[in-house]
Amino acid sequence: MSNGRAVYPSLENKSVLITGGGSGIGAGLVEAFVAQGCRVWFLDIAREASEALVAHLSPDARHAPVFRECDITNLDEFRSVIAEIDSETQGVDILINNAANDDRHAIEDVTPEYWDERMAVNLRHQFFATQAVVPSMRRAGGGAIINMGSISWHLGLPDLVLYQTAKGAIEGMTRALARDLGRDKIRVNTIVPGNVKTPRQEKWYTPEGEAEIVAAQCLDGRLLPKDIAAMALFLASDDAALITAHDYFVDAGWR
Repeated sequence: MSNGRAVYPSLENKSVLITGGGSGIGAGLVEAFVAQGCRVWFLDIAREASEALVAHLSPDARHAPVFRECDITNLDEFRSVIAEIDSETQGVDILINNAANDDRHAIEDVTPEYWDERMAVNLRHQFFATQAVVPSMRRAGGGAIINMGSISWHLGLPDLVLYQTAKGAIEGMTRALARDLGRDKIRVNTIVPGNVKTPRQEKWYTPEGEAEIVAAQCLDGRLLPKDIAAMALFLASDDAALITAHDYFVDAGWR
């Protein structure tokens, strides 16, 4: 155990690529995999926050995390950056498709252009990141892919129709990818977080709103990024060697 957390020997020195790793849940994922002795690369558009995260984690890290600034909605740029990382790592072992944006929107305000942009930032990149790393995973004899879903569409929360459409599709995509990649020993799963306490989520919820969420959960307490990371570590490890094609809720029993 390390700081009360499980240690997974099978993760040591594994190459991990995390999208949207600069803040919130993503930063929690970066921190957790760095603590396991992984070689972590993460993508984000938030340079200042990402560089601060690298500076914070590097002094105690076996392998300092590497930040690459990247706009995941620009597929040419996105593919190029992933190809560079895949080459540098001699193959990505673990891919975590975390990047997303849950800006609120009204149905009447959605244009075709906004639809396409929301799908690009919340859904499309997960497929194309997977497509990019699969060849090296096949050569290595396997790998783990973790897609990040959302409890929002299971609950039918308001003002999130495009976000929830994308997040609903991710669970279907996970099942399909797991089927097509399973014989290559590439496992694909989805983590479905509940309401996680991050600076971004605090922007949407008042203290009273947070209290209502906790009251609706089976368990008291607010979920933190480390709680999501704990599930990701397990699913990425060899302890989950025969786990694929499923959705794992980390929501304190909210749903």
